[in-house]
Amino acid sequence: MSNKSGIVALSRRSLLRGAAAAGAAAFAGQAVAQDAIDDLINAPRRGNWDDQFDAQASRTAAAVSSNSSMLSPNNLAYMQQAIGQYQTIVANGGWPTVNAPGALRIGAMDPSVQSLRQRLMIAGDLPREAGLSDSYDSYVDAAVKRFQARHGLPEDGVLGEFTVKALNVGADVRLNQLNTNLVRLQSMSGDLGPRYVTVNVPGASVEAVENDRVALRNTAVVGRIDRPTHMINSKIYEVILNPYWTAPRSIIEKDIVPLMRKDSTYLTRNSIRLFDGNGNEVAPETVDWNAEKAPNLMFRQDPGKINAMASTKINFHNPHNEYMHDTPQQGLFNKLMRFESSGCIRVQNVRDLITWLLRDTEGWQRQEIERVITTRQNNPIKLAAEVPVYIVYITAWSTNDNIVQFRDDIYQKDGDAQLALQANIGVEQFAGSVEEDFVPLQ
Repeated sequence: MSNKSGIVALSRRSLLRGAAAAGAAAFAGQAVAQDAIDDLINAPRRGNWDDQFDAQASRTAAAVSSNSSMLSPNNLAYMQQAIGQYQTIVANGGWPTVNAPGALRIGAMDPSVQSLRQRLMIAGDLPREAGLSDSYDSYVDAAVKRFQARHGLPEDGVLGEFTVKALNVGADVRLNQLNTNLVRLQSMSGDLGPRYVTVNVPGASVEAVENDRVALRNTAVVGRIDRPTHMINSKIYEVILNPYWTAPRSIIEKDIVPLMRKDSTYLTRNSIRLFDGNGNEVAPETVDWNAEKAPNLMFRQDPGKINAMASTKINFHNPHNEYMHDTPQQGLFNKLMRFESSGCIRVQNVRDLITWLLRDTEGWQRQEIERVITTRQNNPIKLAAEVPVYIVYITAWSTNDNIVQFRDDIYQKDGDAQLALQANIGVEQFAGSVEEDFVPLQ
């Protein structure tokens, strides 16, 4: 065996100890460095070294995402299969509760990891050959990431607050959730059209679907519980580049007027102008902002970077004055709880979506869309053919064999408080961020 081959053949533990020994020989007397390595090897909450860094286990975690449409009638068979699986789990006593002492992660050693392993095995996230131990090794890390992906949680492999809460929802509750959502999916199993858009409110996500396959999947921000996004079947008929934003009456009364009472420059700073019923502009300083009723004026924000809809508005027929749009607050898409709008739907990477929507509308390729956006000039575009949009409330579904997806019951429609894990926190977070976010404005 060559010297190079010999090095490759060394185990990780041998390699580390060899490096430590070489360091000690080269730097005799530096006991502190050696002690640090010994502490690392012998750390009581660190898993077995070979287990912790077994990268192959992480690579073998099953992919959770699918390019099959959530509303595809082909998925009803997978839902039936999942219901059968969960009926068996419930009949066998469900799964154990996970009582973690803190945010456990790869490398930890804790007795609670045994119950975590059992929980993940029963739901199919951890292969049974991984065995039971106190070690939070790479097998557990990969299984936790798979579980998180199936529940719409950040895939960091850390046993944090929401991961533990989702793990500890009872199997019987999940079974009821599956049955509830099977009925919802069955109601949508007709002909949805060759091209359509699905907005799933609990998942805070948007799918652009073509020939029953997902062409695009976008992260979204949807309505919070006290200003919910409405469920509706409609059609997208228009894209507006560089839109004006006209404040709904509810936002004028609940948000803008109170802000003007605190800061008389608020409208000017945010390029919001006032117009009377005849289209005449009204100066903000002529309005009595302390009057009992909000002024009967139109509040319209000019196009631009700070516009509440940023570059794009997507209109669909509905009686609620709701629409999809871009946002200047791109950081919202990185949040776990994306239930923060006043009913409208903010779409990440919205230019990809409008390029897809305008594909059959002559003259509106991506390059022209980008050019017009840079002009900051308002430009409405009627679609050559209206595209169906389905705004739905689906908290459980399956598009793959043995991969069941669950989402938080943010509007508390599923009949069990255990499923509304984020509801109260989402509202509280939003309530404290109105001025900072410019508006609860869409």
